[in-house]
Amino acid sequence: MNADKLRTVQDWVSYYRHEFGLPVTERGGFVMLPVTGAVAVVHLPVARAEQVRAALQQHQRTGPMLARQIRWSFLAEPDSRPGAQVMEVLERLDIGIPAIGSAVMLPTGLGRWTREGCHWIKPPARDIELPPLSAIVTTALAVGSGSGG
Repeated sequence: MNADKLRTVQDWVSYYRHEFGLPVTERGGFVMLPVTGAVAVVHLPVARAEQVRAALQQHQRTGPMLARQIRWSFLAEPDSRPGAQVMEVLERLDIGIPAIGSAVMLPTGLGRWTREGCHWIKPPARDIELPPLSAIVTTALAVGSGSGG
């Protein structure tokens, strides 16, 4: 499937499903990735997200990442969910982990400018394993000192 020929939201839903194996749906005219027991998401402020990406790249553990104006979203494998105390720390650091049942909007384009106002920093691919949620959270906490974010 050639991404340049995709025109409708349904085309993009099919593309994400068939090319990347993501369980996306169409909702309200947008491509939505549900947060499930198989796919988790971590939202990070940009400055911290850039540090997390660099740290994960050093360990070859990066997965798909979406960028919006003030936040990045990392797709992850939900190996374990942080406990209440860690969630409080994450919340203070403006790091969000959407609950199962919520969803994240995906772009209908692979370039930098999409109608959704987001783009892929690292697009999904069938051969890319999602990094464990615990690795992203641990890394986000570790790089946090002095990040200003």
